[in-house]
Amino acid sequence: MFVEHLSLTDFRSYVRADVPMAPGVTTFVGSNGQGKTNLVEAVEYLSRLSSHRVRQDLPLVRMGCDQAVVRGRVRAGHGDDRSLLLEIEINAHRANRARINRANLPRTRDLLGVLRTVVFSPSDLAIVRGDPSDRREFLDSLVITRWPRMAGVKADYERVLRQRNALLKSVSGRGASAGSEIGATLDIWDDQLATIGAELLSARLDTLTAVMPLASAAYREIAPVNDLASADYRASLDLSRLWQPPVAGQDPGAPVDRTLLVEEFLDALARRRPDELVRGVTLVGPHRDDVILSIGDLPAKGYASHGESWSLALALRLASFQLLRADGIEPVLVLDDVFSELDATRRDRLAAAVIDADQVLVTAAVAQDVPAQLAGARFHVGGGEVHPADQQMSQTVSGSDDNGTHSDQSSSSEPSSTTTSGAELDPDGQHSDDDGRRQDD
Repeated sequence: MFVEHLSLTDFRSYVRADVPMAPGVTTFVGSNGQGKTNLVEAVEYLSRLSSHRVRQDLPLVRMGCDQAVVRGRVRAGHGDDRSLLLEIEINAHRANRARINRANLPRTRDLLGVLRTVVFSPSDLAIVRGDPSDRREFLDSLVITRWPRMAGVKADYERVLRQRNALLKSVSGRGASAGSEIGATLDIWDDQLATIGAELLSARLDTLTAVMPLASAAYREIAPVNDLASADYRASLDLSRLWQPPVAGQDPGAPVDRTLLVEEFLDALARRRPDELVRGVTLVGPHRDDVILSIGDLPAKGYASHGESWSLALALRLASFQLLRADGIEPVLVLDDVFSELDATRRDRLAAAVIDADQVLVTAAVAQDVPAQLAGARFHVGGGEVHPADQQMSQTVSGSDDNGTHSDQSSSSEPSSTTTSGAELDPDGQHSDDDGRRQDD
């Protein structure tokens, strides 16, 4: 699968942007702060309904605007003429809206799974060196990409967790009397939390079991040493009878028995209830868990060098790509300013590992940072404008500066395929009005 056309309206720094894309490698080159990452971030948002750069949607809407629109025409693959027009409206003051081929979707998350992406970025270092929440986010993102319905499961878990925490907080510090007062209500919340939490935990364990052998192999390819990369899941309940950490070269065994997982979850909640009543917070569940990454016999966090940490983070992303590819839908690979963080050896090894992907989108501040193996289409990005590298400032994309102020610069009498002005021409040939909505909707 690949994106053949990207259209933006009031997204980040761009007033308008229309960028043609193709299979293979496309590189966006520009100085820091010029908007190159905004382009690949838009592709990521169409895929995940989230960004690796921010946790909230509001920064994605251009300053002073109420709405941003991202459209992408995606094609199934080489030699396959089937295509879909994906569209997401990111609204500053109301719910977002999603469309496929101009038809409204009942829920925005129904867009998940149509386009898959794997994003490499400098923030990936947090997977190895960051907090447990960073590793949970990495694993959950991969789970949801594999099984889009898990986005709803995670949302349900977080809803039940909030309500259970509110109940615990309302009686915290009142001792045993609080337990008898709300015990029956807590039992109801415990059943829901255990049932939904076991489904999320089971998906995490299955995904970790599948991805880590691939990550171990990728680490050996990228890193200039032969240490083994491994992972263990550190749960807030006892998994010793139910699951064993994945080992490269060994049969992963049967999937986790979810019924037994629910039983263990309920037992753990019962054991920790006295502590929870005192502290006013839920102490058991996937929200408390961590993934312990190791290189050799030592945990990567705290012991791995910068280069080793980077190699492990890249290996995890490469393994994610390989796992999703094996599931049957080729992801779009995004390499967002990663080559500047790598030495020459790791650059070449990463390039060799991704060169056969259907589509690779690369951003770089310096063109020379991108390995020669990744030659392909190239665009220059600067001042809110995007234009092909082999074209001397033909008519370009209108955009804005880093402060969000409007700039609408163009030149040359011969328009390029990145031209936008006035009413925008969508990838399917339909015009849209100035607020980014099609006139025929």
